[in-house]
Amino acid sequence: MATNHLLVLAGILVATCFVAFASDPSPLQDFCVADTKGPVLVNGFACKDSKLVTADDFSFSGLHMPGNTSNPVGSRVTPVNVAQIPGLNTLGVSMVRIDFAPWGINPPHTHPRATEVLTVIEGTLEVGFVTSNPENNLITKVLQKGDVFVFPVNLVHFQRNNGNGNTVAIAALSSQNPGVITVANAVFGSNPAIANDLLAKSFQTDTKTIDWIQSKF
Repeated sequence: MATNHLLVLAGILVATCFVAFASDPSPLQDFCVADTKGPVLVNGFACKDSKLVTADDFSFSGLHMPGNTSNPVGSRVTPVNVAQIPGLNTLGVSMVRIDFAPWGINPPHTHPRATEVLTVIEGTLEVGFVTSNPENNLITKVLQKGDVFVFPVNLVHFQRNNGNGNTVAIAALSSQNPGVITVANAVFGSNPAIANDLLAKSFQTDTKTIDWIQSKF
């Protein structure tokens, strides 16, 4: 009996060892500064020759500067990812500054490769995300200065300045290249356009309404 118990335990341990670890691999060197002009195409960027690396590869200036919110949505995202800091390549982190005019919004969107942790620096901010099908529960909260909120990876989320003053937020993301899919842009502004009859049926409306919405994008 003791031998059987040991065999069962060993089987459990072996099975556990073969469970997939779904996360980015750890770096195998101190850094891998992105070689954005290199000819090699990989899942990310190839590494720049470490002998050519400088401090500028690890720095970015200007995050203290307000973004221009004079646009239809009244917000501006200033990204700091591997495109701005090549030294972030393979490190799995990035950040953004988001400026909001009064009642400005950051429209519903997703980050396909990152969880986001947002901190309000100035003003107030209504935030929320929607859980996956079939529940589609809305999790929402109004944040004050100094408050922090988490948006789980790949879930549709949004922010809105619900005050009369400007709002500033800083967010960290768990990818050097988190990506962003703005829902309205993707659905109504794709190139070439998604067939209007398909969208009309999806949104339970008519093709004229879809044509009008698509014309905005």
